[in-house]
Amino acid sequence: MSEIARRGLMFVLSSPSGAGKTTIARRLLESDPNISMSVSVTTRQPRRDEIDGKDYRFIGKAEFDRLASTDELLEHAKVFDNFYGTPRKPVEDALTQGRDVLFDIDWQGTQQLMDKARKDLVRVFILPPTMLALRRRLEQRAQDTTEVVARRMARASDEMSHYAEYDYVLINVDIDKTLADVQAILHAERLRRDRQVGLSEFVNRLRSGA
Repeated sequence: MSEIARRGLMFVLSSPSGAGKTTIARRLLESDPNISMSVSVTTRQPRRDEIDGKDYRFIGKAEFDRLASTDELLEHAKVFDNFYGTPRKPVEDALTQGRDVLFDIDWQGTQQLMDKARKDLVRVFILPPTMLALRRRLEQRAQDTTEVVARRMARASDEMSHYAEYDYVLINVDIDKTLADVQAILHAERLRRDRQVGLSEFVNRLRSGA
């Protein structure tokens, strides 16, 4: 059987903090060699354990402004006092080579990607089973103060109101099942007809008896 080249896709996972998105993304990357994490640029200083070019690309504000003004970022946002964005070229290079790119971004970043790369985008939103379960997960992580947990819970309500802007919505009751569902979505989206580069030529060869 002849192999048909495939264009890669942009796979977005969004959720309120604590709904399981980061765990699912990590396990998806570990289990699938054909998808890699998008590496954002940021103007903030690197933390002690972060590696430039792997966790983020750390750049100055002037360079960030240049990238944004020349449309070299697929999406960008200001978070507190720092700026974050997704460089266009590495993503487009990966898609052309048939590799998929994973995005861990919020609904606002997803909307920007929709404006610039609608055909390449697959959007998955992950919901917690209950607000109580979400609060428990945030508290069990022991990463945030009570005040920060309260802010995350307040923000979660607004984030979840954007679920209808996504192609798929999953309720994360069991992390293993949700991961399996995410993998099934990715597998199906890879098989979409419009991502099979050269399919028409392949069919024409079949019809000609080649």
